[in-house]
Amino acid sequence: MTVGTVLVDSNVLLDILIPDPEWEAWSSAALARVAESSLLAINPIIYTELSVGFDRIEDLEAALPQELQREHLPWDAAFLAGKAFLLYRRRSGAKSSTLPDFFIGAHAAVRGHTLLTRDSRRFRSYFPTLALITPEDWSTP
Repeated sequence: MTVGTVLVDSNVLLDILIPDPEWEAWSSAALARVAESSLLAINPIIYTELSVGFDRIEDLEAALPQELQREHLPWDAAFLAGKAFLLYRRRSGAKSSTLPDFFIGAHAAVRGHTLLTRDSRRFRSYFPTLALITPEDWSTP
C-alpha cells in the first residue's frame, strides 16, 4: 500500500522513543509498515512535543528515526488550524485542549498527507477529509 507522505504524530513516536507498555508494539509495527511504502515526515510542532521527553537536543536527534523528513508548517495550515480550533471552542471545547493537534491536522490536510496517529477523535471531527492511519483503522499493522 503506497500512501505518499505520512505525517507521524508525536504520540506514535513517543510510544517508541520512551517505550509505552500499552502502545509501543502497535506504534513500532505501524511505523515500520508505513515506512516500507511511504515517506515519513514530522513538523516543528511534532518536534516540540517530542522534545519534552528529552533533556538535550542531541539526545532527541540521536533517537529520531533517520528516515523522518522535516517539513515546515505551511502558512495556510496555520490559518486552517486557527479556524478548526475556533470551531472547537465554539462547540464548547475544553480550554485544556491543546492547539498543537490542530496545527498537526491542518498541516497534513493542506499538504494532502496521511496522518499516523493514535488519537483520531479530534482529527476526524475537525479535519473530516484527512486520511488517517489509527489503531481503529489498522488494528494489526
